[in-house]
Amino acid sequence: MISRIFSSLATFKKLEFKPGLNILIAQKEAGATDKQTRNRAGKTSLIEIVHFLTGSDAGKDSLFRSAALVDESFGMEFDLGGERLLVERSGHHKSKVHVEGASFLRGKISLSNSEWVELLGEKMFALRQVPENDGRTPTFRSLFAYFVRRQLSGAFTTPEKQATMQQAGDYQVALLFLLGLDWMIASDWQKVRDREKTLAALKKAAGAGAFGSSVGKASDLRTQLTVAEARLQDLESQVTAFRVLPQYREMEVEADQLTRAINEFSNANVIDAAAVRDLERAMQAEAPPPLEDLESLYAEAGVVLPGVAIQRYEDVRSFHESVIRNRRDYLAGELEAARQRVAVREKEKLRLDERRATVLGILRSHGALDQFSKLQGEVGRREAEVESLRQRFEAAEQLEGTKNELEIERNRLTLRLRRDFAEQKARLSEAILAFEETSRRLYESAGSMTVEETSNGPAFQFPMQGSRSKGIKNMQIFCFDMMLMRLCAKRGVGPGFLIHDSHLFDGVDGRQVVSALKVGAETAEELGFQYIVTMNEDDAFKEKIEGFDLRKHVLPVVLTDARDDGGLFGFRF
Repeated sequence: MISRIFSSLATFKKLEFKPGLNILIAQKEAGATDKQTRNRAGKTSLIEIVHFLTGSDAGKDSLFRSAALVDESFGMEFDLGGERLLVERSGHHKSKVHVEGASFLRGKISLSNSEWVELLGEKMFALRQVPENDGRTPTFRSLFAYFVRRQLSGAFTTPEKQATMQQAGDYQVALLFLLGLDWMIASDWQKVRDREKTLAALKKAAGAGAFGSSVGKASDLRTQLTVAEARLQDLESQVTAFRVLPQYREMEVEADQLTRAINEFSNANVIDAAAVRDLERAMQAEAPPPLEDLESLYAEAGVVLPGVAIQRYEDVRSFHESVIRNRRDYLAGELEAARQRVAVREKEKLRLDERRATVLGILRSHGALDQFSKLQGEVGRREAEVESLRQRFEAAEQLEGTKNELEIERNRLTLRLRRDFAEQKARLSEAILAFEETSRRLYESAGSMTVEETSNGPAFQFPMQGSRSKGIKNMQIFCFDMMLMRLCAKRGVGPGFLIHDSHLFDGVDGRQVVSALKVGAETAEELGFQYIVTMNEDDAFKEKIEGFDLRKHVLPVVLTDARDDGGLFGFRF
């Protein structure tokens, strides 16, 4: 229990608490205006002080780092581990706490805030005995926040969450731990959610083109990758066997020149071959006219050309034979020249063809440097293509395989949770009955708590008539917290006190408010814990219950926002 809360601030209103129910009242004094609502009297600040002194973060926006309070220290005297100790902390030295009074401190009076939190976790919840786990584990700050709910964190929205932003994995681990169930099941569930988050990010990256295009089906990509890898292997083999010829271009030009020369020789030989055939036919057709024809010609000439002197027949015949002979000699010479030209060209063609074969053989077995560079560039392009396909294939396999694996893991965890609920039926039943009993003492139609095994872990539900109203929801939180106090008291864990801010009673019917305070007082006395409540005066005394005197539990210190010095800190800032 908490004995007292104090501060080095001279105007601070020191608070002293006793066992059982303690009510810190904020009243509206006579003459106060409508704008003086008591919302700045310091009721919620009490909650923040308790959290500050139990290791909460003190960021730059923290109340205790404001200019008015940063140099002041705040302290609390309370029971921890069966011993009374005192803790002090200031905003200026937020990473250090001053602790004294307990034997388990082994003489230490100064601890780092992280050491202090670790010590609190050990003494309040035996967290040092928690087995190591590579997933989420119960933490002191997460557990403690159920016993001192913070309005600034949105703790008064639903019973199972002590903060609006609290994730499923965190509250499932915390509540299974507090209920005495297997919290490691919830931890493993969070691992599944984390993997699903990674999977969703992978899908998003794939859809955005991080792998070159959409991922596609693994079966299709396997085929594409196999073909692409084979093509790359062939291309790499070509690069390995490639031999660079520095004179490649010169020899390529020479091969072209040789080809043109051979073609020119072939064309010339075609022409000469035609000439040979013509000359052979001419020589066969070349023959002198018969001697009878010549004699007949001469006879006719004498008749037709009388009186003309005609050369002697013998001379003409001799001339004719000379002409024929010369003609044959000319044709024979032309024929021989043509045949010689063809023979020379054929010989030269053979020589050129042999040289061309040599050059082409070299070109076939070697390559130019720029060809080699292009080949290497093509290898690089194919490698990038294969790598892109490989990434897409692996991503597709992971997307398809992981999704199935996670579905199987969810089913397996659901079975584990169901088995744990069956094995721990007594503890679960105790929690359900404790909630129902507290609810029945507040309402004629009692509410209930159900814990369901779902594919997303344990789901906590609180069926209650009229539960949509803000007041009913807040009373569900009250019943839930009282249930936690009952179970923790039986197991000997927890802080030994429960603190409720006045926000818990917003929208609650006056009779239910006083009924809740009566139940809280009786439960605290029964189980031996301390119940601290901050309330507005008119809400506290709106209704009365026979046999329950609320004023016996009101603290001597009364807060008000009607005066500058009426709040918890004694001044406005």
